[in-house]
Amino acid sequence: MTADPLSPAGENLLRELAPQVLGAVIRRFGDFSAAEDAVQEALLAAATQWPKEGVPDNPRGWLIHVAARRMTDHVRAELARRRRETAVVLQVPSEPPSVDYFGSSLGETGIQSWMEQDDTLILLFMCCHPSLTRPSAIALTLRAVGGLTTAEIANAFLVPEATMAQRISRAKQRIKTSGVSFRLPTDADRSERLSAVLHVLYLIFNEGYSSSIGVSLQRRDLAVEAIRLTRAVRNLLGDGGDGAGEVSGLLALMLLTDARRAARSGPQGELIPLTEQDRTLWDRNAIAEGVAVITETLSRGSIGSYQLQAAIAALHDEAPTAEDTDWPQILALYGLLKRMSDNPMVTLNHAIATAMVSGPPAGLQLLEALDADPRMAGHYRLDAVRGHLHEMAGNPAAAITHYRAAAGRTTSIPERNYLATRAARLADVHQ
Repeated sequence: MTADPLSPAGENLLRELAPQVLGAVIRRFGDFSAAEDAVQEALLAAATQWPKEGVPDNPRGWLIHVAARRMTDHVRAELARRRRETAVVLQVPSEPPSVDYFGSSLGETGIQSWMEQDDTLILLFMCCHPSLTRPSAIALTLRAVGGLTTAEIANAFLVPEATMAQRISRAKQRIKTSGVSFRLPTDADRSERLSAVLHVLYLIFNEGYSSSIGVSLQRRDLAVEAIRLTRAVRNLLGDGGDGAGEVSGLLALMLLTDARRAARSGPQGELIPLTEQDRTLWDRNAIAEGVAVITETLSRGSIGSYQLQAAIAALHDEAPTAEDTDWPQILALYGLLKRMSDNPMVTLNHAIATAMVSGPPAGLQLLEALDADPRMAGHYRLDAVRGHLHEMAGNPAAAITHYRAAAGRTTSIPERNYLATRAARLADVHQ
């Protein structure tokens, strides 16, 4: 007999709680890899039981209880198999942690004390530990905190999925053997890990704003959680802490970008490009907050990449119409950003801005440098931008070719449909 499926609201709840539960279980038991397996089992149990029994009053406590019970079973099995030394045995709880499904206070070892900290924030900093290489730390954190699949993470890094799977596996093993403690970071820790933490939050938000895989254009849960965590990091650092300017810049960038969410898709979930969006649907409160944040942080004098991207987003958001966009200023900002980073996506956007200021041929010429970049080999965005610039230049045949190539390479169904539609419309007009 097939079990009833969990409701969409229940699925969203599990996605939201997964990193919180993982953080709580790691904090209690200290074994990242085993804790991840235990939490996955708890999520599976919830997906099976909740449709029949209902969502418990304290779903987070329920999940922690089930995962902790799995962890205790795992620990006991390991003790029996390996006969660990007495010193190690004494570090492991002999009984399952006492958990009240309804969230009543159970003392220092109970669920209430586990809820006193933002476990997701602690997990975020823990996964960005300097014992890991920066790419491995970011990949592991995207999996543990963001809940991204290996394929989604591989897309973010522009590498094959198999390569990313190996990277994540090695990172988990390194965490296990390094003895990384699960605790709030010290001031020194925060300074050392902040750059990786911000990059993780940036990638989580990007995946939420424009999902790289599947039928949905956007994953609101990821975008909202990325904004929440960025606010938490900003509060942790304070206004005067090292890196505070870039944290504020990232928060402003997220707010200014997420403000357009309601206008980005049509009734059937279809993609609507920036130039065609109904700007009355944009969230003016988010725009006002984002502009205020980036204006304040730019006044401090130190400028980083997130601040520049936020300034670009503000120029888009403050333009009453697409035609009123200050492209010369955007081009200048992308020029500064390009000097700070060798990210090929920056080069793509710089080429678009160049085309808007100096004409499509100038933008197309800039794209030629990316043909030799292995990170962009076969990537759909390069073909998509080429198609767009050829369409602007009045070269329909070339535009159709590149749009179709891009549509065949993207794993996002809304983007695939959009690109295929652009190609079909051009073909109909120019038959």
